[in-house]
Amino acid sequence: MLATQTLLLPASKTMEVRVEGQLGPGITSKDLILHIIGVVGTAGGTGYVIEYRGDVFEQMSVESRLTVCNMSIEAGARAGVIAPDDIVFDYLKGRPYAPTGQAWDDAVKWWRSLATDPGAPFDKSVVIDAADVEPTITWGTSPEDTSPIGGSVPDPASYTDASKRSAVERSLNYMGLTPGQKLSEVPVENIFIGSCTNSRIEDLRSAAQVLRGRTKADGVKWAIAVPGSGLVKQQAEAEGLDKIFTDAGFEWREPGCSACLAMNPDKVPAGERCASTSNRNFVGRQGPGARTHLMSPAMAAAAAVTGRLADVRELTS
Repeated sequence: MLATQTLLLPASKTMEVRVEGQLGPGITSKDLILHIIGVVGTAGGTGYVIEYRGDVFEQMSVESRLTVCNMSIEAGARAGVIAPDDIVFDYLKGRPYAPTGQAWDDAVKWWRSLATDPGAPFDKSVVIDAADVEPTITWGTSPEDTSPIGGSVPDPASYTDASKRSAVERSLNYMGLTPGQKLSEVPVENIFIGSCTNSRIEDLRSAAQVLRGRTKADGVKWAIAVPGSGLVKQQAEAEGLDKIFTDAGFEWREPGCSACLAMNPDKVPAGERCASTSNRNFVGRQGPGARTHLMSPAMAAAAAVTGRLADVRELTS
C-alpha cells in the first residue's frame, strides 16, 4: 500500500432491504432503521453493501435517508445506499461546494446513471412490511436489541441459542432491567438529542414539535440538544427552535459529538439512563456504567417531558 498508494479490497456482496407499504403516523426513519437492525441483526449485513429499496425510501427526505444509511454499519454492512433521484438533486442544488452551470447538469446526468438496473439480482434480500414498524427503542447493549415502545423487556429463557441467551442476561444485568418489565414504564434521567445520526434540521424540528409548550420532567437531570453543524445551528436559531429547546429545559449546545460518546464532560453518570438519538449503545458508550436507550429525536423529546420511555404518539395524536 505504501508503494502503490492503493488499498486492495474484495468487492462487497449486495444486499437488498425492501420495505413495502407505508409507515404509520409518528413513525420516523430512525424507528425504521432500528426495526431493520432488529430483524437482520448486527452481523446481518457483514460483507455486504445494503441498498434500501421501495416506496418508503423513495418518498423519504434526504435527511431521513441519511439517518438510515448512517446506521447501516450497525447492521454490520460496509455501506448503505439509496438510489439518487430528484429529491436528492433538489436538496443538493445551490448548496456550498455543489457544482453549478454545465458542471451541475453533467453531475446530475452521471448521478442518474448510478441507480441499480431494474431486475438486477442481489446476493441477499430482506423484505419488511412497513405496517409492522412502530416507534422503536433499544433495551440492551447492542443496536439489535430492539423493541416497539409498547413491548416488554425480553426473557433470556425465551432464546434457544445459548450464546444469545447469555448475551441477553448480561445486557439486562448491565441495563438494570427485569424480564417482562414494560418499556414504557422505565424512567430516564438524561436526554441527548444530537449525533451524526440525528442532528440535522429535520431532527431538531421533530423534537421541537413535541417539546413546544412543555418542559422536561422533574426526574430528568439534564437534557442537551446538539446541532449537527454550524449551518444547522444557524438555521435552527433562525427558526426559533433553540428557544423551544431552552424553554423546555434543554441546554442548547455548539455542534460536536458531545454525549454520543461521552465527549469531555458530557457523560451519563453510572447507573443512570439516557434517551439518546445516537447510533450506538454498547457498554460504557456514554460513560462508564451509563445505560443508553437508542430512539428517534421525537421519542427522546417524549422521554424528556414524561421522564420515562414513552410513545411519542401519545403526545402528538
